[in-house]
Amino acid sequence: MARFGYTLMTEQSGPRELVDYAVSAEQAGFDFEVSSDHFSPWLASQGHAPNAWPVLGAVAHATETVELYSYVTCPTIRYHPAIVAQQAATVQIMADGRFTLGLGSGENLNEHVVGRGWPTMDRRLDMLAEAIKVIRELLSGELIDFRGEFFEVSSARIWDVPEVPVTIAVSMTGEKSVERLAVAADHLINVAPDRAVVEGWHRCRQATGVLPEGRAIGQVPVCWDPDRDAAVERAHDQFRWFGGGWAVNADLPTPAGFAAASRYVRPEDVAGAIPCGPDLDAIVAAVAPFVDAGYTDVALVQIGDQGQQQFLDEAAKPLLAALRAEFG
Repeated sequence: MARFGYTLMTEQSGPRELVDYAVSAEQAGFDFEVSSDHFSPWLASQGHAPNAWPVLGAVAHATETVELYSYVTCPTIRYHPAIVAQQAATVQIMADGRFTLGLGSGENLNEHVVGRGWPTMDRRLDMLAEAIKVIRELLSGELIDFRGEFFEVSSARIWDVPEVPVTIAVSMTGEKSVERLAVAADHLINVAPDRAVVEGWHRCRQATGVLPEGRAIGQVPVCWDPDRDAAVERAHDQFRWFGGGWAVNADLPTPAGFAAASRYVRPEDVAGAIPCGPDLDAIVAAVAPFVDAGYTDVALVQIGDQGQQQFLDEAAKPLLAALRAEFG
């Protein structure tokens, strides 16, 4: 049975609002919640970028049963992996074992801010693989000394180790990243309904003969609104960057760059790619390619802070019922 999640989109809402939405999403019946981890919004019109980790801690305290993910944190440039390990352990304790650490190779948009440059894709994958090794060693609770190609850890120990171990989900978007990272991750994250990535992920894990099957977690943007025209306008204003593709989105450094790159994207282009308006069947249809590709979990992104609570109050329950009826 597929599971369905709600996205805490830090780029479009403030921290207090995100916690309120998280509580409402749990009450509506979502199975899990994922939080983006950004230093900047994609577009200035989104207008927010609170730190994801205090938000996750507050959400962990305010909710009771819903699973939580970082989706995703880059543990290589803006954060040192030792700090990410400590953050993850703390949130896992706050969440009573409901947290999964989602990791990825990052975007220039967020990582350039600390002035360490932006490595090539191959180097970012190598950095991520080494960071995951550091994080796993520290989550053991042992005293760690580590010296690798990219990171050094000196006499470090996580003192508050959760009883339920933190599992790690990793963003993998193509054959190279799957080959490099599949065995290092407990679960797969990808925002495209790419069957080859999911099958490659399973194939790499099965080849070890010992690793258990993990979950494959996707994400679908939607813009529900009783007024379709308002939904299309909001989706175009705040989410037209989505059409650039990951090769572009990973490398642009500023919201101004995303605005320039998407200036020729028309409202009808966005409406052709993202379900907009009150039609729940259109959202179900947008989820179908992910389930067909083998994803076990799909998180929905409701675009825009405006109307977010209305979506949770009016649309979430019937939408979840429709999704579970179709894919249960």
